Amino acid sequence: MHMQTQTQNKRRMLNISVVSMAIVFLAAMMLMGQFSAARVSAQEIQPTFTPADQLTRAFEGVRNALEERFDVTLRPLRNYEWEQREFTNGIDDCSTNVESPRSLYFGWRFVITALDGRQYEGRSSFDATIITTCDEVTEPTAAAVDPAVTNPDLPPPVAGSALASGFALGGHALEMNANTVSLMQRSGMTWVKQQHVFRLGQNASAVAGILNSRALGFKVLIGIPGEIGEMGNFDSYIQSYAAFVADVARAGADAIEVWNEPNIDRQWPAGSINGANYTRLLAAAFNAIKSANPNTLVISGAPAPTGFFGAAGCAAGGCNDDVFMQQMAAAGAAQYMDCVGLHYNEGILSPTAGSGDPRGNYPTYYFGSMLARGYNLFGGKPVCFTELGYLSPQGFNDPLPGAFAWAQNVTVQQQATWIAEAAVAAANSGRVAILIVWNVDFPFWGSDPAGGYALFRPDRSCPGCDTLAAVMRR
Repeated sequence: MHMQTQTQNKRRMLNISVVSMAIVFLAAMMLMGQFSAARVSAQEIQPTFTPADQLTRAFEGVRNALEERFDVTLRPLRNYEWEQREFTNGIDDCSTNVESPRSLYFGWRFVITALDGRQYEGRSSFDATIITTCDEVTEPTAAAVDPAVTNPDLPPPVAGSALASGFALGGHALEMNANTVSLMQRSGMTWVKQQHVFRLGQNASAVAGILNSRALGFKVLIGIPGEIGEMGNFDSYIQSYAAFVADVARAGADAIEVWNEPNIDRQWPAGSINGANYTRLLAAAFNAIKSANPNTLVISGAPAPTGFFGAAGCAAGGCNDDVFMQQMAAAGAAQYMDCVGLHYNEGILSPTAGSGDPRGNYPTYYFGSMLARGYNLFGGKPVCFTELGYLSPQGFNDPLPGAFAWAQNVTVQQQATWIAEAAVAAANSGRVAILIVWNVDFPFWGSDPAGGYALFRPDRSCPGCDTLAAVMRR
């Protein structure tokens, strides 16, 4: 379900006028601040930040270093740009001014424009302890795709907007019984996600039980993959799938995730896995949903985070998630979504960390780099994490299966702390619309140990509910 990955950078532009620089700077910091990597209690975690956060320190460190190296004055300045970025060959690969290049591969990249129009580039680690200055302004490794790109083979997108401003928290629930509902309410969740596998001939009555959660006060997100064996006549299948999701939207679904992990052959027919093929299904589904109910949020199917397919990026059995999303973007997928679906399920560090994972620096290990992979490619479309969770084996009698042994030392308390930190980081990023916790109440423990991700633990405690309640101010 969760394999090693390659990376994709993310960009965000921020222009600051000379007169209002301080005011806008403070606002930007509130949007993009992150927690200290030190673990804190639920009572200490709050979704607000001061200008003394990591991004501010990184910016000031870079500006000071650029002023010293180039003997310039960058206060006041005309504007600056920043992005969270992978440095493929290390943070110092843009400079001949460093005697011993350092092995840091993720951090902040800043481009500062002086009052005279000259531009300077500097880089910083996420904790602002490593700073470098570049010989000149470099070009980004991958440009964001224009969301207005059109594909003549796809229909024009139907108008309809369902995305409200702000941030919302939800959970993936197995069963909406009294206990699960209580846990979700206690956690400050307002969304519930459940999944339904579409079969040919079905209508919205097949998901009536899922939609009943609306009566409990939750907004309902339904993930709708299909049955691979029924996809042989793809053109006909697209129309049948689109008709079904339109009926679900008409029945009142607040959001629909169009498929699940369509980049691997467990979820899509081998030999036909390609972001452009998936975009054909997404486009038809989007137009059908918006025609039936323009208020239903359309989320693109989150790919499985993976670098299993190596440098080639794709094989018959699937595609790396970054390559798959690049294919989607090139095919015009940004026109057919309200939100970019992403999964993040293999962290063993705080979501504020950008390095230090003993497994290496694969982007799927870090919350920030996973957010970057989805946000950067689709012209600023917000991200919806339709699965985000931390695996802990604590409380289970059997060991983790080998494929998940990387999580063997994660405690329940760490799970609780990190899920709350992830909610805060997502809310303050300004780039995440919905975060669905994977998961609330799954009891299963087997080749895919879903129970180890659950907030509701085998001893019937729920530490994660309490840490989430603290940050959601419940």
